[in-house]
Amino acid sequence: MKRVKVLALGEVVFSLSGRDAGRFYLVTEIIDDEYVSIVDGNLRRVDSPKKKKIKHLKTEGVVIDKIREKLEQDKKIFDAEVKSALRPYNGSI
Repeated sequence: MKRVKVLALGEVVFSLSGRDAGRFYLVTEIIDDEYVSIVDGNLRRVDSPKKKKIKHLKTEGVVIDKIREKLEQDKKIFDAEVKSALRPYNGSI
């Protein structure tokens, strides 16, 4: 039986593999059971999110409510908002 991680919009995740390994990102879109789109506002901007397999991400268990609400209402989010939300995480590496 396969264990499926459940991720939410606006959730903080940590990349475990790939060129982006070791960085924190926000989930901006849930594509299907295997893939999500992630951004960090810096290397991966809101205009060009990274498609990433869920199994290569570790959830931090934190959802940024302000960003989640905007994504659910199909409002535009900005790179500055994402950077600001991730500052406590990416600064701790």
